[in-house]
Amino acid sequence: MATSVTGGVTRTIFQAPSWMRASSATIGGTTAIVLLFLPPALFLFTLFVALPMGEAAWYSFYSWNGYGAPTDFVGWRNFELLLANRAFRIALTNNFLIIMVSLAIQLPLALGMAILLADRVRGTATFRLIFFLPYILAEVAAGLIWRFVYDGEYGLLAKLWELFGATPPHVLAEPAIAIYAIMVVVVWKYFGFHMMLYIAGLQQIDRSLYEAAHIDGATGWQIFRRITVPLLGSTIRLSVFFAILGSIQLFDLIMPLTKGGPSDSTQTMVTYLYSYGVTRMRIGFGSAVGVVLFLICVVFAFGYKRVLMRHD
Repeated sequence: MATSVTGGVTRTIFQAPSWMRASSATIGGTTAIVLLFLPPALFLFTLFVALPMGEAAWYSFYSWNGYGAPTDFVGWRNFELLLANRAFRIALTNNFLIIMVSLAIQLPLALGMAILLADRVRGTATFRLIFFLPYILAEVAAGLIWRFVYDGEYGLLAKLWELFGATPPHVLAEPAIAIYAIMVVVVWKYFGFHMMLYIAGLQQIDRSLYEAAHIDGATGWQIFRRITVPLLGSTIRLSVFFAILGSIQLFDLIMPLTKGGPSDSTQTMVTYLYSYGVTRMRIGFGSAVGVVLFLICVVFAFGYKRVLMRHD
């Protein structure tokens, strides 16, 4: 509040507090940043994400080979064929099995290794690097390496069997066991990523909590159950989220290993889309597969974040 005298008349002038002027400047600066960066981001998102998604949903109602404009409208026929297809049911089952293996084997293994390597002592950095290297390796390269390992004639597995005088199995050619061989590769490839996530979370826990627990006579299992797991909860939930989404979208590892064979025994939803939609020029049918895959991922992502990660 200030006063001024003009022509013998006293006027009262209101002056905004400094904090209000600073807030207005901040809001003005934020608005300018939003107006500068939001339109290009929305344009790119619309062009490369929203429009392709809309086109895929539109194509899924047509029998179309990808050439010319789609004209043969079939309605829900592509989705009916999809749900009745044996190979698609196998693909769904395989995705479920990979999710179960990731949750039951890969993540516990990653957590156990993280607990062993979380402390900054001599040699732990080397082991972290060794276990993290498979994740750095490109999926196609990793698939080609393991295809050689599993080779029944010249691969590492064949040589190990020959040492015991047994006939080497052709693992990737056996429909009953090929998917389990792929699961081994999945665990090997990705557990290092989750291990590093857990190590980062463990290093954020106050070490005095462990010291106090040891003084109180707590056992290792009690410390793990009452301190480590609760304080690592947000990291575990994030790791589970990544593991499930990655399992649903698994593609790059399978193609160099089996290409979905033999007899569709190693198909996943994405390899099924590629094999039965793209390579066979059934773009309408493949779009229907893409729509189903998209809905599964979206429902899981939003449901998981709303139910289990709402406080993270």
